[in-house]
Amino acid sequence: MKKLDVIKKRRERIRYKIRKKVSGTSVKPRLVVYRSAKHIYAQLVDDLNSKTLYGTGSNSKSMQEKLASVKGNVEISKYIGKLIAEKAKDLNISEVVFDRNGYLYHGRVKALADGAREGGLKF
Repeated sequence: MKKLDVIKKRRERIRYKIRKKVSGTSVKPRLVVYRSAKHIYAQLVDDLNSKTLYGTGSNSKSMQEKLASVKGNVEISKYIGKLIAEKAKDLNISEVVFDRNGYLYHGRVKALADGAREGGLKF
């Protein structure tokens, strides 16, 4: 088995363990993080109604203008976290359940969570 396959299997196993315990509602949605090599994405998900309340990422066309002044992936992640917190406030959401999606709570994932906390979300 290739090393990349091992890493993917490990992340998938961890992700399933997290999803058994974490579920979002309309009052307290799940904040899901997806991280690729270049970009980071965040979504607010209501699992009971199977709806995505809001989602954003660092590669959307509307974000490119805003992120032009921000340098570095960690700073971009922090900005995305603050943005998702602002949108959650617009939807009258103050608490979320954090789903790190199998990634380690370190680096860009942690920066996004810190940005969301600075924006006023409670985990």
